[in-house]
Amino acid sequence: MQVLSIAGNVAMVLGSRILLNSKHRFLSSLTQINSSPLFSLLQSQFHTNASSGRHMAAITTADACDSNAELLMSGDLRALDPIFKIYGQRHVFSGPIVTVKVFEDNVLVRQLLETSGDGRVLVVDGGGSTRCALIGGNLAESAHTMGWAGIVVNGCIRDVDEINACDIGVRALGSNPLKSNKKAVGDKHVPVRIAGTLMHDGEWLYADSDGILISKTELSI
Repeated sequence: MQVLSIAGNVAMVLGSRILLNSKHRFLSSLTQINSSPLFSLLQSQFHTNASSGRHMAAITTADACDSNAELLMSGDLRALDPIFKIYGQRHVFSGPIVTVKVFEDNVLVRQLLETSGDGRVLVVDGGGSTRCALIGGNLAESAHTMGWAGIVVNGCIRDVDEINACDIGVRALGSNPLKSNKKAVGDKHVPVRIAGTLMHDGEWLYADSDGILISKTELSI
């Protein structure tokens, strides 16, 4: 019986060592995969569209410009003047544009952001006013919940820390703690000219750390 007990203990020790070795080899393989150039390339080329759960190819604005010289020449692809600051956790975003034109009044902005975004981008022409904020933390969180990919504001935001903690892309001229008027004055779905570029409902916006592009149609890689 003692011999059998010793043999059993030896078998347990050997089995544990085999499991530990197997675990070590598995973790080592994972580390090699994660650090491989191919894995990094795949990560950079694809991201998840949080609003729809689909996997989309990421298009950088620099690559889009380099690959679409004819569209740039024709005006079907335009770059916004570099006047915007970056807010929100999502520094890269894109989607069809929804426009709204207001001035120091965010009622129409709220109305739009409380509807289903479906991966679209709200472009808010606030007339360039920096005297009050058109977007705050609650609106940014609502936009994320409703599936908006991002917000571009030709004006100011507030609750910067809250917006920076939200998984949404936001561009604005700056921040101001003052809230806007609540008179519901403005226009939805109208052409707007922001940062030297005229844009329309349904065009596509691409934003990353390099800047913002407006395209007449969805770009392909």
